[in-house]
Parts: sequence; structure tokens; C-alpha cells
Amino acid sequence: MTTMTDTSNAARFREFKMPDVGEGLTEAEILKWYVQAGDTVTDGQVVCEVETAKAAVELPIPFDGVVHELRFPEGTTVDVGQVIIAVDVAPGSGDAAPAAASAPAAEPEAAEPEAPKGRQPVLVGYGVAESSTKRRARKGAATAVPAAAAAIQGEMNGHTTVVPESRPLAKPPVRKLAKDLGIDLATVVPTGEGGIITREDVHAAATPVPAQAQAPAPTAAPPVAEPAPAAEAPAPAGVTTVGARETRIPVKGVRKAIAQAMVGSAFTAPHVTEFVTVDVTRTMKLVAELKEDKEMAGVRVNPLLLIAKALLVAIKRNPGVNAAWDEANQEIVQKHYVNLGIAAATPRGLIVPNIKDAHEQTLPQLAASLGELVSTAREGKTSPAAMAGGTVTITNVGVFGVDTGTPILNPGESAILAVGAIKLQPWVHKGKVKPRQVTTLALSFDHRLVDGELGSKVLADVAAILEQPKRLITWA
Repeated sequence: MTTMTDTSNAARFREFKMPDVGEGLTEAEILKWYVQAGDTVTDGQVVCEVETAKAAVELPIPFDGVVHELRFPEGTTVDVGQVIIAVDVAPGSGDAAPAAASAPAAEPEAAEPEAPKGRQPVLVGYGVAESSTKRRARKGAATAVPAAAAAIQGEMNGHTTVVPESRPLAKPPVRKLAKDLGIDLATVVPTGEGGIITREDVHAAATPVPAQAQAPAPTAAPPVAEPAPAAEAPAPAGVTTVGARETRIPVKGVRKAIAQAMVGSAFTAPHVTEFVTVDVTRTMKLVAELKEDKEMAGVRVNPLLLIAKALLVAIKRNPGVNAAWDEANQEIVQKHYVNLGIAAATPRGLIVPNIKDAHEQTLPQLAASLGELVSTAREGKTSPAAMAGGTVTITNVGVFGVDTGTPILNPGESAILAVGAIKLQPWVHKGKVKPRQVTTLALSFDHRLVDGELGSKVLADVAAILEQPKRLITWA
């Protein structure tokens, strides 16, 4: 009878695992939960937002039911394939007691083996093979509520074994803070209600005690070696201990991917950067005229639009620059399409989404695509697919008032164009010095497949078009 009941209860709960929301990614950080235990969810409802090495993504639940348990708090990095939420899919079929109350004090026979250390093949959207996603055995009694609540519940029922005495009472965020600061919770004096350790308690424990406030050691006693002060431990992002002179920021998610990609690009592709300063006064006049054109109504018109169009025309005239290096096969892969990347600064770091088949778009279509790309990036909604498959990139450092730079290639691409600030400067025009709108362009390219002549032609063509924008018609 017991076996049948256990089987029935097990069938009521379905577990949702962290999927591979990118392309072969191995982990993601839980940014925000949109549901809590006891909430009703429906198939397709977004339950949380996670950040991968590529983007922030919202995860929908694939079944109906009532949330039974959230396995990880916000801010936790979870491996693909690990269970992140359990849902009661048959809430009316019986009394579903909390895990801490329904489970025996200890059930080692029910503990499943830990996941193997080696990564298993990943199927996009479904996580890893089942053998790598077994739930780890819980310490002591299985519990689905925070440790502090479990301890209080045990005291009310006259039990003292729900939470071992060696496990101090603290909520998950406080435990994470203590871990980041290198504080042993067993040494922290709790001040919260019911003996719960608070964030303030952890910070107090992390603050070094002034030497004059410490009790002097007995003269007859030998000196006792003390552990290093906790204040020397790295501080987590956004946390600065009293008297600290440094703040440590964990490198993860998008920023970690950026760092790895830039290092890989800098040390695998031989970069060459060329510069040209150009009078873009006519281009700026054309921008002003297009803003008043009825054909461009409803789209954003700015200098970047015409710069992007100029680069597309230059690539059409010099198709060899739109290529990639295949190291494994020792081949140059010529692309007959242009997926135009636009570097975008976001709160989570620099990302480079791209406009698919930008070479086929008219000017109004390109303007609409640029507007959508930028707004989506600012909202943090750029999908991993939108950042895959780029061929060339534009980075507009001019928006920061910077004249120019030496941009690093986006991995897998052969060229990147940096656009500097457009400023009114004295310029020799028709034999006289006049104030003109001037900017500096910088083109970095992979010298394995783009030689100096080809790179120079591309940069010169972009400059020529921006100086005489009518070439957008004559050269197109």
C-alpha cells in the first residue's frame, strides 16, 4: 500500500529542468522568478527569466499545475539539465504536504546518485541526457521550504531533527552572501526573529574588530593562530564591506562570454586597423532631408543608417571582405549574404545582434531593422539567434564622444567598422577653410583573408560614399 501511495504522489509532481536556451550552452543564471510556491501556472506561462552567456531569456513552463517548489533562489547559476522548479499537476487528488513534513527524517535509500562530472551531449531546448540530471541527495530531511521555516516548524511539532544543530538558520540569499564573503555562518551571532541570521549579521561578522576592542590574551598562554580576517575575502557584486578598498564583481553570463570571445579573437586572428578622416557634411544634410521624407515616416533616420548602407554598398563592390576563416579545413569561406552586426551597449554588457540578409533590404527596411534591433537590445530581450551568424559589424563609438578606436573582430567575422564622433571642424573645402562636419572611420580586418589592398578599398569606398552620398545610387 505504501509503495502505491508513493508512486501516486510521485506521479503528481513534474519537474522542469534548465533547458539549453542557446546553442550548446552549459549553464544559466536565474535572474528573476515570476512565480512562488503555491501559485497556479498554465502551459506556456513564463515562470522565470534567466541569463546565459549570450542573452537574457524568459522560460515558459510546459505544463499546468500548482508550483510546489522553487529549487534555486534568484542569482544562482544553474547547470543545464538541473531541475529548477517542481509543479503539482494534480493538486486536487490528495493532500500534498510540504516536502519537509511528508518526508521521513532521513531516507538515504531514496537519494539518487549525483550527476556525473563529464558533460553529456546537449539537445537544444531539452537539456542534457537524463543520467546527468539526477536530483542530488538532500542533507538530513528532504525539505522544500527555507531552512529557517523548516526549523521553526520542527520546534512547533516538538521535533529537533528537522535541521541539524550544526546548520545555522539563514535564508538562501543570506547564505550566498556569507559564502561570497568567506564567513562561516556557525560563527555568526543571529539577531533575527527566531534565531535567524540576517544580512546585517553577516556584514557585522565580516567587519574586522578594532585591535583596541579585542580582549587581551593571557600572558601565560601561548599565542593561538587565528584564521585570516574575513574582510580579506572577495566581496560579491554590489557589496562593499566597511573599510574595504576593493569591490569584486563576479564575471559571468554575457560579460564572461564577451571576455572569452575577445581574448579568443585577439589571439587567433591577426588584426590590422586602418583609419580615414572624412567630410560627412553632405551625408548629414541627407539625413535631415530623409527625416522629412514621407517614405521614411515611422522609422528612425540617423547617420548610422547611411553609414550601414554605405558599408553594404562597399561590400557589394568588394565581396572578398565578407568572408570567414575555417581553421579546421584551412579554407576561406566566402559569404554571399551579409548579416550586419551592430554593437550595442546594454546593462548586461556589450552584445552584437545582427540584421539578417541586410544586403537585400531597402533603405526604409534597413531603418526599421536598425530601430527594432536597438530597442530590443536596450530592453534586454535580444535572443541568442539574433546574435548568431554575423558576417561584418559596425560599432559606433562616436555616441560616447570618442573620435575613433581599434575595434576587435567579432569572432568568426572578417571585418568591423568603428565610427567616431561627427564634429564641426575646420576643413579645406573647394580651396577654402570652412567649418564642416567631419568624422574618423576605422576598419579592423583579419589579415589572413583580407590583405591591405582589399581592406583599404573597402574603407575608401565607405568614406567616398559618406562624402558624396549620391554614390549610394550610382554604385548600388
